[in-house]
Amino acid sequence: MEKSAVITVKRLVKHPIYGKYIKRTTKLHIHDEKNICRIGDLIEIKQCRPLSKKKSWTLVRVVEQKVF
Repeated sequence: MEKSAVITVKRLVKHPIYGKYIKRTTKLHIHDEKNICRIGDLIEIKQCRPLSKKKSWTLVRVVEQKVF
């Protein structure tokens, strides 16, 4: 997929009965116009109009690059 990336958004959800916090992840398809995202980067995204069937988020900036 050119000009696209798949990212995971991690969040904590409180269980309604037991009160324990559970880790949940959501996969999002984003539009990366200049192909600057790399694996492990911390990025900022924003919601936009639907660009394809699964893509409705766009890359704003790379906050922190992963150094290998």
